[in-house]
Amino acid sequence: MTVSRRTLLAGAGVAAGSGLLAACGSDTGRSDDSSGGKSSVKLQQWYHQYGEQGTEAAVKRYAASYEKANISVQWRPGNYDQQVAAALLTDSGPDVFEGGPNLNMIQGGQVVDVTELLDGVKDDFNPGVLEPKIYRDKIWGVPQVIDMQLLFYRKSMLADKNIRPPETLDELLDAAQALTSDKVKGLFLGNDGGAAVLNGTPLHAAGLTFVTKDGKVGFDDPAAARALGKIRQLYAKDTLLLGAPADWSDPSAFIQGLTAMQWSGLWAIPQVQKELGDDFGVLPFPKDGTSGAPAVPVGSYGSAVSARSKHKDVAKAFVKWLWVDNTADQTDFALSYGFHIPARISLAKKADKLKKGAAADAVRYATDHGFPDAPLLWTDASRSAYQDSLSRIIKDGANPDSELRGVVRKVNAELARVTK
Repeated sequence: MTVSRRTLLAGAGVAAGSGLLAACGSDTGRSDDSSGGKSSVKLQQWYHQYGEQGTEAAVKRYAASYEKANISVQWRPGNYDQQVAAALLTDSGPDVFEGGPNLNMIQGGQVVDVTELLDGVKDDFNPGVLEPKIYRDKIWGVPQVIDMQLLFYRKSMLADKNIRPPETLDELLDAAQALTSDKVKGLFLGNDGGAAVLNGTPLHAAGLTFVTKDGKVGFDDPAAARALGKIRQLYAKDTLLLGAPADWSDPSAFIQGLTAMQWSGLWAIPQVQKELGDDFGVLPFPKDGTSGAPAVPVGSYGSAVSARSKHKDVAKAFVKWLWVDNTADQTDFALSYGFHIPARISLAKKADKLKKGAAADAVRYATDHGFPDAPLLWTDASRSAYQDSLSRIIKDGANPDSELRGVVRKVNAELARVTK
């Protein structure tokens, strides 16, 4: 099964599939005979199987050009998360791999501290994707590339109704209702009304967060219930497109004119631009309340080093070469095989494809308003409790206050467990 980088923002893991250790492809990038004075040290580097054409050839090309070790690239189909979790417990797993890394890996001593690799350049990495890779002031993975979600809107449809692009959640509600007709819905948040994809975005729009910097629940506040209650209003007033041929990550409903606004991702910009020209714009999720702010969920794989590697220092040097020093390949990886943002702020600002129009707006939003879609301390149990409540609020009209009180209790218990 092939998957794209957008799954980082889907709230449901990297890849669906079966088999704990599925068959994989590999490529050394050069012959076993390391001639020309190249190091004979061999490292395994793992990637999940991207769905974007050219990505596999690109990462193998990067590996082949490295002079200080022989890098064997393994392209892993199937359930990548489970494969990595199992392999890190053995001596036959990867030396370098892409992943969170997640809290279990860090607390279990399965990954290596790579803080020193970002000396002098830490502030150049987008904090929205670097923050989830920091635990107890140490960095455990180097961000590779940024994906983000955005609100797309049809300029002509809004202009016809004399509606300005919404800057607040209340304005979004009003615009969605005004733009809804017999043929067009005002807004598309996914076929479930946004229950899956919105995740913590409405909380951040209200000035809140899943987990505070000191490890406490960040949404035990009346503003959280108010924001989620407004998302319910969108659903209840029949302004949302439901049952579209493709879900939120695909812009086809927006392109076909089935909706005037759609929540989707950065990756959709080239396709939308090809079909609609300049008749669209992108926005962050609108702020809510006096303490709110525009919200842009961002996600990124990190490149990490296994603690069981027999060549940890060599592996760290390779990670630094590829994801810190080698800025040309970082830009190539982000923009030549799909449409993404380099994790380095300076590279995002210099990239020609990101200098104009909606792409330039997206870079600015990610820099100014980006927040981690999956905080490090936000465990699967916390995520499940919140998502279940969000679905009941949006689709069933459950009371936001009582739902969130139950979630706060469960998350408090989870945070106590993982931070003790």
